[in-house]
Amino acid sequence: MASNLDLFGDDAPAQAGRVALGPQSVVLRGFALPRVEALLAGVDAVTARSPFRHMETPGGYTMSVALTNCGALGWTSDARGYRYTRQDPLSGQPWPDMPDAFVELARAAADEAGFPGFAPDACLVNRYAPGSRLSLHQDRNERDYSAPIVSVSLGMPAVFLFGGDARGDRASRTPLFHGDVVVWGGADRLRYHGVLPLKDLPHPRLGSARINFTIRKAG
Repeated sequence: MASNLDLFGDDAPAQAGRVALGPQSVVLRGFALPRVEALLAGVDAVTARSPFRHMETPGGYTMSVALTNCGALGWTSDARGYRYTRQDPLSGQPWPDMPDAFVELARAAADEAGFPGFAPDACLVNRYAPGSRLSLHQDRNERDYSAPIVSVSLGMPAVFLFGGDARGDRASRTPLFHGDVVVWGGADRLRYHGVLPLKDLPHPRLGSARINFTIRKAG
């Protein structure tokens, strides 16, 4: 599939349909569009209690992507490593509840992708600015890998990297637009994935920002 950033034109978010990334991984084009306002209201509610922050990696680097969490468990990173916690380390309070709009969308997307009965308990909310990127990585901090990952894109477009089971495997490049949802699980659950550095292509609703949240079952 073409991955040139020139695809990111005004008509790109109107695309619909499915893009298969692997045997059990798919992009659902525009799947979140009917719920955008409820999703953005949910982001506002979460960040009012647990603001975005740039976490430190175990290696001492500051992540370029700002993040926060909601749900019973939240993903954190610092000098002690990557892990899930029940409290926001900034406040010492439990992470905000996962908004109903997040849960409803995640269950619907998982069902559409062939993963019925999804019961998420964690949501990592990311905010990308121009130049932000996410290096190839696996999601391995969950207790088991039987549930899928549901990833929602809002705002500026991005190029999603989807590799293999080894870091050195060649990664495909797939443009993601406002309202797209990616679901991967099963045989594809531990594939490496990431995001190329974002170009400054402001979105009419969110400006020079991309909001991405990945919903999962962590406990």
